[in-house]
Amino acid sequence: MTKVLGISFGTKNGNNDSICKEALMGAAERGCEVEFIRAMDLDIKHCTGCITCVKMLMSGRGNMCIHKDDFDWLFFKMAEADGIVICDPIFETGASGLFHTIMDRFGPRMDTGNNVISTQIAQKIIAEGGKAKLPDPRIICPGKPISYIGIGGSDWGTHVQSDHAIQAMTPTWRVIDNEWVPWSKRALLDDEVVARAHQIGTNMANAAKDPEHAAYQGEDGTCPHCHANDYYLVPDTDKAICSVCGLEGHVTLEGGVVKVVYLDEETHDERGLFRAHDTAEGKQIHGEDIGRMEGELSQLQKGDEYKRRVARYKAFVSASMPVRA
Repeated sequence: MTKVLGISFGTKNGNNDSICKEALMGAAERGCEVEFIRAMDLDIKHCTGCITCVKMLMSGRGNMCIHKDDFDWLFFKMAEADGIVICDPIFETGASGLFHTIMDRFGPRMDTGNNVISTQIAQKIIAEGGKAKLPDPRIICPGKPISYIGIGGSDWGTHVQSDHAIQAMTPTWRVIDNEWVPWSKRALLDDEVVARAHQIGTNMANAAKDPEHAAYQGEDGTCPHCHANDYYLVPDTDKAICSVCGLEGHVTLEGGVVKVVYLDEETHDERGLFRAHDTAEGKQIHGEDIGRMEGELSQLQKGDEYKRRVARYKAFVSASMPVRA
């Protein structure tokens, strides 16, 4: 049976839990098995940036993290579901801190491109008679349908959709709906909000049953590829870079309407999609870049000058710590 997983990042039995369950009701009506997880019930530690996962992946030694907590349990629940719906409270216009923590733990360790490259490296080592370990094959699950609902206490939430979509890029999952709800303190008594959540669950059920033909169901955004509306405007130029997928274009004004036009100067591909961070080509480029940079760092760390500079900063000042009883 097709399974849809709902994950709430809100308080127990609050608006996020309830709206998430409404979406699951929509999926259940379409014949799906449903499961519900409260992220706040889990022990999820912050990523330390230790790059152990990158070193393991890029040397054909499998996929691991230094933390021993509930992250792997949560990830494989997500990886094994046919579709996912996430409800997340909006913090300072964007995703919640806990969502960001989990998003940080996804990458680069759960990045599809990195795990594909790691698999290739391990297979080559094994073929040449060496010892290597392949990443868990369940980690590589591109195209999985996922939807997001951001729940905001006011109308201050312009960045949350981008935060959510960036999380989907790491495992190359397909966003079906990416909604945000302003003034959500009254969400449960707003029949339109409840009906929309139900529809998101129905959309997810349809996508989970036929992922090959699943497509984005939300409102079109400025970016023609990932539907984001956030852009980094490069100073003193007309260049605009999508803050989610990285697609580069040029800002124009047509009939009083601001638009972003895409054109890759080398290939003349009007959208330059090979650069997008959630395409197979983009993942390959990004993964190779990471591997190259980690190799350069590894060589630098062996040198006397690198060690001298680290020792200088270490000796200069120590970190302050609170006094604990």
